[in-house]
Amino acid sequence: MDRVVVTGIGLVSALGKSLETSWRNLLLGKTGIKLHQLFPELGMIPLGLIAEKPSSLNTLTEIVVTSALEDAQLVVPLSDCAVVIGSSRGYQASWEIMARQMYREEAGLNLDNWLNTLPNMNAIAVARQIGATGAVLAPMAACATGIWAIAQGAMLIKSGQYQRVIAGAIEAPITPLTIAGFGQMGALAKTGAYPFDLQREGLVLGEGGAVLILESAELATQRQAKIYGEILGFGLTADAYHGNSPEPTGKSAIIAIKQCLERSQITPTDIDYIHTHGTATQLNDRIESKIIQSLFPTKLAISSTKGSTGHTLGGSGALGVAFSLMALQQGILPPCVGLQQPEFNLNLITSAQASKVKNALCFSFGFGGQNAVIALGTSNKE
Repeated sequence: MDRVVVTGIGLVSALGKSLETSWRNLLLGKTGIKLHQLFPELGMIPLGLIAEKPSSLNTLTEIVVTSALEDAQLVVPLSDCAVVIGSSRGYQASWEIMARQMYREEAGLNLDNWLNTLPNMNAIAVARQIGATGAVLAPMAACATGIWAIAQGAMLIKSGQYQRVIAGAIEAPITPLTIAGFGQMGALAKTGAYPFDLQREGLVLGEGGAVLILESAELATQRQAKIYGEILGFGLTADAYHGNSPEPTGKSAIIAIKQCLERSQITPTDIDYIHTHGTATQLNDRIESKIIQSLFPTKLAISSTKGSTGHTLGGSGALGVAFSLMALQQGILPPCVGLQQPEFNLNLITSAQASKVKNALCFSFGFGGQNAVIALGTSNKE
């Protein structure tokens, strides 16, 4: 089976419009989260916005795809490239605007292009943007979407179907319905995101995402491409338990981690860093901490970047994988921004620190019990 390496990354977040800016600001311990009052009826709340107003899915996607291609030094058209681009909300913002216009019977309602707002159309738009005529997949797996997409992309290469895949997830979820829904669940923070903190209040919605250029090690070597790291393996499971609460013992999440380690042919002691899901909600952080404590050594470095970027829902796993690859490549552990007083006995990184990272894990545990875990390694294993 072909080894899968990452040769390009495109990223946009509340921390910056590029991978370099976002990574630099993350290492400085900055946050892109600010208080905003975008929708008068919903009051003032913290959000991770890229600009002053919510961004469109199309705009963000075009930015990350263009950046990833430039980073990998690839030129379009790429007809033999598969596309796996996910989102958990898709074009919900457009649908809400259309619904509001229909409800108010506003003049000027135009439904000519509504087909372009179906959930799979963002992946189709990427295929058009890069001239790809191969397989196009558009996974939706709640907050696990980003890792799901990268795992599916890796599978297409490992199974020999493609030598190159563009994979990741992008989210533009700052809409009245999304905010009201999470608010109704009592999951939203009032001032900011503080993962694993004793005073944590809940999640902060953020927008953004990341896409990776995945290639077979053979193709990457052949074209002498820069390599960030290798996708070693992954584990994908479901709780089959509840619509939004994680299963209290974390048993399915534990199975996903064990599957991932086994497929990657590594053990818990081989891991140097875990990029956690770390949403800053009461339940998620408590259960995730228990899971880590039950499987890994106490000294293992862990952090969550959601205190910096906000929770980008489907895009969050892709951002996590991108940041973890930067940690591998640069030998720097990113900090858990927002953390003041840890509740759990874990080695939580509170400021950027130099450390050799050979293997890293990235976790996503989505609503509905979607669990996704991916292992990344340095690529110098020739």
